[in-house]
Amino acid sequence: MSAAGWAEEALDLVLHRAGETFAQVGDRFPLYAEPADGRWTTTARGSWTGGFWAGLLWLRAGRTGSDEDRAAAVTVTTRLAPWATADTATRGLILWYGTALATGDPTARTLRERAARAALAAFDPALGLVPWGAALGGTRLRARADGAPGLVPLLASAGPEGRAAAAAHLHTHLDLCLPGGGSGRPRPGWCWDGARGWTPEAGPAPGWARGEAWLLLAVADALLLADAGAPRPERPARAAELLLAEGAMLTGPLVPPADAHRVGGPSDTSAAAITAVALLKLALAPGAVRPEACASRAEAVLHRLAHAHLTPPGGARPAGMLLDGCYDAGGGTAVRHELVWGDFFLALGLAALLGHVDLRRV
Repeated sequence: MSAAGWAEEALDLVLHRAGETFAQVGDRFPLYAEPADGRWTTTARGSWTGGFWAGLLWLRAGRTGSDEDRAAAVTVTTRLAPWATADTATRGLILWYGTALATGDPTARTLRERAARAALAAFDPALGLVPWGAALGGTRLRARADGAPGLVPLLASAGPEGRAAAAAHLHTHLDLCLPGGGSGRPRPGWCWDGARGWTPEAGPAPGWARGEAWLLLAVADALLLADAGAPRPERPARAAELLLAEGAMLTGPLVPPADAHRVGGPSDTSAAAITAVALLKLALAPGAVRPEACASRAEAVLHRLAHAHLTPPGGARPAGMLLDGCYDAGGGTAVRHELVWGDFFLALGLAALLGHVDLRRV
C-alpha cells in the first residue's frame, strides 16, 4: 500500500474512533482508555488534556465536512473556556491545540485571544517564564518541560510583547530542561525557591520520553514562528540540533521507552506521536535543521504507529485505538493504554503527512 493509502486508512480509523468516543463520553472529556475494551476514564473539566479532545474533533470535522461533527467540536471547545484564565502554563496545551484547527470559528478565535492575553499577563519577567501555576495542584512557581509546548505559539499570538515573552519562556525552559542546557543538571521539572533559586523536583525524572518530545515540539514552534527570510533564532536552532543528536530522535527506537532509565518498562506511543509532529514542523521551518532526515523519520514513526499499535477493524476491540501509550510509568497509571493526546498527535501527524493540515498554523 502506498504512503497515501496507509496514512488515509489510519487517519480514518482514528477519526472514526473519535466519533465513537464522543458518543460514549457525553459531556465529559476522555483521558485514557482500557486496552482490553476501549472503555474511557474521563474528567469533568478536561484537565490539561481537554484541548487535545477538542482538537481531535476539529480534525474529524475537517475530514468529514459534516455540520454535526463541526457542532460537536464547537460544543467541546466552548467547554474549555474556564481554562483561559486558569493559573496554569498548560493553558498552552489546552487552548492552542483546542482552537488552532477551528478554522473560521469565532468562538474558538475569541477563546484563543482571551487565553493569549491571560498568559501574557501571567508572564513573570523576573523568572523569565509563565509559571507552571497552581490550577492543577502543587506549588505555583515551577517550570516543567510540558509547560513550553502550545504556550510558545499562544503567547506569540499576543503581538510583539507576546512574542518576546514566548521567546523568554522557551529559553528559560531550555536552560532548565534541555540536555546540555544552562542548568548543568537537566531535569523535566523544577521549583523556584526564593533563597536557593531553581531546585530540581523529584518527578518527572530524567529520561522521561514525553518531556523531550514536548521540548522538541516547543522548539519547532519557535522556529516556525520566525519570519521567512529573517535570520533563524539561534537558541531554538541549537536546541533542535541537540535534541536530535542527544535525544536520539532520528536514530533511536521509533517508539521510545516511557522512561529511558527503566529497563523493561513500558514504551510510550504518545511520545512517538508528539515527536513525529515536531519533526514534521522542523522540516517546514525556515533554515530547517536536517529537513529531509526529519521528514523521513516522522513518516517512519507514523507508519510504525499505524501498523504496530493501532487497533484494526474487525477485532474484539474498537478500531482506531492507539495503544501502548504511557500516562505515568512511575506511578503505574495507564501504562499501556490509549491516551487522548496520543490519538490527537497521531491524527495531526497523519493529516499533515497527507497535506490536509498546514502545521505552520497548528
